[in-house]
Amino acid sequence: MVASAPASHKSRELLLRLLSAAVLIPFALFVVSQGGTALGLSCALFAAVMGYEWARMTASPNMPLAAVFSALPAIAATFSGFELAALVLLICGAVVGALHPSSVSDKVGAAFGLFYSAGLPLALFLLRDGDWNGQAAALILMGTVWASDSGAYFAGKGFGGPPLSPKDSPSKTWSGALGAVLCSALCGLIAAGILDTERVPWLFAGIAISVSAQWGDLFESSLKRRFGVKDTSGFLPGHGGVMDRVDGLGMACVVGLVVLTVFEPLPGLLGLDG
Repeated sequence: MVASAPASHKSRELLLRLLSAAVLIPFALFVVSQGGTALGLSCALFAAVMGYEWARMTASPNMPLAAVFSALPAIAATFSGFELAALVLLICGAVVGALHPSSVSDKVGAAFGLFYSAGLPLALFLLRDGDWNGQAAALILMGTVWASDSGAYFAGKGFGGPPLSPKDSPSKTWSGALGAVLCSALCGLIAAGILDTERVPWLFAGIAISVSAQWGDLFESSLKRRFGVKDTSGFLPGHGGVMDRVDGLGMACVVGLVVLTVFEPLPGLLGLDG
């Protein structure tokens, strides 16, 4: 009976993860499909929670301020646009950093935490609200990241092997990373078929999305290890915190937004021209 306890705990954790996903995924699909105010305010809410989680993880005394200020850029983007949102993001980061009652390095860390907590949800909103087919871009990216996560989980459990990053996240394996990339590449090919466009650009886009999401996941794992915490909070049963759940998706949104904005021909190559 004692030997079965770890297996029972893992089964319970997997069940909780599935139940959380059963709530979060339909909600995310709905607000992203709708876009506009529904998505903007949802991003603001998630940013506020992530701001709270960052302050909690780093033991910051400015927890309420970090939560409120993290929500403001997404609200500004919703009702005004990118320019005001960027200005609000810079101001909020500067204020949170300046008000942190500690060393200069801690002030910089607090400002970075605001940029991180507010920036990831903001990137999703701006990706959906871009001058391209934002609905398709955001939904395909989300689906590809979820496929990447699933591929990593099942390939890692099935094949095992050496860890991808022994120091920051010893449970993640190279086999899991490869499984994630393969699933995302397949999603890219499916996206090309749905949009009736060239397959090769989407094949590489799928791979890039997976790599970005995995890097975002590893980056947050390194942050948690640095601050000595397992989860950023307990808001999401089976997952930990909101930041634990959206780290990879948020980073993929940031990379996707930057690439689509900088390389102007890319939306056309991907069949996303608005």
